[in-house]
Amino acid sequence: MDHYDEDQDYRHPEDDWDRDLLLDPAWEKQQRKTFTAWCNSHLRKAGTQIENIEEDFRDGLKLMLLLEVISGERLAKPERGKMRVHKISNVNKALNFIASKGVKLVSIGAEEIVDGNAKMTLGMIWTIILRFAIQDISVEETSAKEGLLLWCQRKTAPYKNVNIQNFHISWKDGLGFCALIHRHRPELIDYAKLRKDDPMTNLNTAFDVAEKYLDIPKMLDAEDIVGTARPDEKAIMTYVSSFYHAFSGAQKAETAANRICKVLAVNQENEQLMEDYEKLASDLLEWIRRTIPWLENRMPENTMQAMQQKLEDFRDYRRLHKPPKVQEKCQLEINFNTLQTKLRLSNRPAFMPSEGKMVSDINNAWGGLEGAEKGYEEWLLNEIRRLERLDHLAEKFRQKAAIHEAWTEGTAPSTPGRGGWQTTFSDLATPSLSPGKEEMLQRRDYETATLSEIKALLKKHEAFESDLAAHQDRVEQIAAIAQELNELDYYDSPSVNARCQRICDQWDALGALSQKRSEALQRTEKLLETIDQLYLEFAKRAAPFNNWMEGAMEDLQDSFIVHTIEEIQGLSTAHEQFKATLPEADKERQAILGIHNEIAKIVQTYHVNMAGSNPYTTINPQEVNAKWDKVRQLVPLRDQSLIEEHARQQNNERLRRQFANQANVIGPWIQTKMEEIGRISIEMHGTLEDQLTHLRQYEKSIINYKPKIDQLEGDHQLIQAALIFDNKHTNYTMEHIRVGWEQLLTTIARTINEIENQILTRDAKGISQEQLNEFRASFNHFDRDHSGTLGAEEFKACLISLGFDIGNDAQGENEFSRIMSVVDPNRMGVVTFQGFIDFMSRETADTDTADQVMASFKILAGDKNYILADELRRELPPDQAEYCIARMAPYSGPDGVPGALDYMSFSTALYGESDL
Repeated sequence: MDHYDEDQDYRHPEDDWDRDLLLDPAWEKQQRKTFTAWCNSHLRKAGTQIENIEEDFRDGLKLMLLLEVISGERLAKPERGKMRVHKISNVNKALNFIASKGVKLVSIGAEEIVDGNAKMTLGMIWTIILRFAIQDISVEETSAKEGLLLWCQRKTAPYKNVNIQNFHISWKDGLGFCALIHRHRPELIDYAKLRKDDPMTNLNTAFDVAEKYLDIPKMLDAEDIVGTARPDEKAIMTYVSSFYHAFSGAQKAETAANRICKVLAVNQENEQLMEDYEKLASDLLEWIRRTIPWLENRMPENTMQAMQQKLEDFRDYRRLHKPPKVQEKCQLEINFNTLQTKLRLSNRPAFMPSEGKMVSDINNAWGGLEGAEKGYEEWLLNEIRRLERLDHLAEKFRQKAAIHEAWTEGTAPSTPGRGGWQTTFSDLATPSLSPGKEEMLQRRDYETATLSEIKALLKKHEAFESDLAAHQDRVEQIAAIAQELNELDYYDSPSVNARCQRICDQWDALGALSQKRSEALQRTEKLLETIDQLYLEFAKRAAPFNNWMEGAMEDLQDSFIVHTIEEIQGLSTAHEQFKATLPEADKERQAILGIHNEIAKIVQTYHVNMAGSNPYTTINPQEVNAKWDKVRQLVPLRDQSLIEEHARQQNNERLRRQFANQANVIGPWIQTKMEEIGRISIEMHGTLEDQLTHLRQYEKSIINYKPKIDQLEGDHQLIQAALIFDNKHTNYTMEHIRVGWEQLLTTIARTINEIENQILTRDAKGISQEQLNEFRASFNHFDRDHSGTLGAEEFKACLISLGFDIGNDAQGENEFSRIMSVVDPNRMGVVTFQGFIDFMSRETADTDTADQVMASFKILAGDKNYILADELRRELPPDQAEYCIARMAPYSGPDGVPGALDYMSFSTALYGESDL
């Protein structure tokens, strides 16, 4: 201490010095030797020493230098002159400095020191020793001489042959000095070999070891102590005080080193956890970054097989590649929460990951992944539906085009094979028009025909126009199908368009030719009045019946796509209705054939000259019978196709119900478990260990439920393989179940982690179970929505209820903002229960601070404002010493030396008060 109570006046020099008495010669000799060695132990730090204590201090220069060294302060500038007045001035400056430290100098004047008075000089040095070496000693409420004596007694108590009661005869046998050294540095002295009856050996051993290993100069000779009945008390006190300062400094250094080791170990562990978090976050974000472009690739395929392969690849991703990443994401959140808890417990600032690697950033990236994943799956299913629709439309186009082209050419249509209709878009030639219908319309037979022939030609043309009109719907259907194929981006659209264009061009040409021939026949109708009504009636009835049969054959061979039982049942009903019309159709066929038979009878009866077939139509009874037989053959084939499709739809319905039965159980089960976990996290039943055990058992029961999820995944794959796209029996999709399951696993893991962090906080802060229960009860009371977090206003109300003085004025708002920055370092706007108990425990906990660590470094540095690398390596373990050396900035103060390190900025950086 630098200041003293004026009334205390620790030691008056006149208490120990009497100007009227002379010093005992032996004592004076001991004091000269001891005080000289003590002064030199300090003066050597300034690169000088004294030889004669009363002569070398006469000019006051070395006296002032001694005071500067032992006090660490600068004295007034000394006088450099050789005159007596200069010397007196210097000594007065020294004496005034001593007096400024609360010491009253009685009977000691500057003139006597300048005159070389040995008694006064020794008295002054003793006063300096008392003030700067002994007075600051404090042991168990005692100080100075009593404190030093008590320290000696405490340290030598275990040694039975040592009994320190004073500072003179108690030290004559030398065992007291040896015991002090052995107590602190047992490797330096073999105490068991010392004998009480050999004081010379004991004293010389202690003095030599102290000088060699403890940097304590030899202040007395063994003969001085042994040869004196009562050694000088001041000399012994001076010598012993050097032992006290040597050992107390070592003890402080050891304590400081231990504190620094503890702080550095915590910091190193936290840095490793931060590096681990950064790497795991980087790896997960990199995987998401690589995966999203794949999921966002919407390049369509031209074939169903290629798209189904993409769907299979997507299933492999869902089943094999994504689940490990879900676990990594969950582990990342757990590691982050654990790290933040450790940082709070060690009074460190909250960990802020590098930009783009916050937990919220990872959650956002994960959300983007799942959004792309959902969009990709929807796109795949839509593409499959589109290709399925395209294949169906293309097949339908080929059928209708083939039938129409066969009609225009007057040939039979192609028949379907295994791969569809045999005629493809590119197989057809490109004539300008069909030669059958074109040649018929371009004939000029009416110019040389008889009247009956002309009438026949006219009736025939009317029948043709009726047939042409009947084919108008098919041509429009062909054009409509081609348009839809173009709109759906069919890969072979150019061939479709070319074929459709040829058919339309042919149709337009036929219409034009038909119109031209009709006009020619009407011009000659007046010349030709005879017509065979029977031929006409046959033609009129055969044409629609023929169209009906062609339509029936087309419908019976038409492919179909259904997705439900109701749809196939509708087709089956329509087919049964069609079959019910067959008897009436057969009657019509018999009637048409009857007309033809009547024509033949008339020709035979009246010998009509028929130079050909029916002039009104190309349809003949053989064709009618052939088509009728074809219709009858196609009916059972259609029956079989409908039966097979009905069986497939029944199987699909079974798969829907099978999936729905499980999903309707698993979905509510997951929701119930989520609600139960929420209740467990806010209820207080038993100790934290009991809650942790309960949650882990709960987690095990949830994991044991995984086979049912896998079974549902298998059913879902069967549904997708069957191309089932809807399910009216359940509102749950596999995506809902997957998301719910992943949320359930993440929630139970996060809840367990929160309980573990609460246990860690409780043990580190010494919080009782009753305190935790009280904290939880207060937290739950203000958690109105049972969300497990408190909003800012709820948290403020909770603090006020616990006795915190937070007013509504500006000061109260500033205090509350400070508290929120502690409990919500990430500025999420809410306070978790973990953050709440961390704050409550911190209000009473005693943790390391930057000032404490700074003070510890200053002890290691010997009270310097900087520290050297060698000092760190000497006091700290190698790994932590190198850790400090690598991170400490060079010291830039005016008192620095080469290699000096700034431990102050390093200490503040450990606690986030500056940049490390």
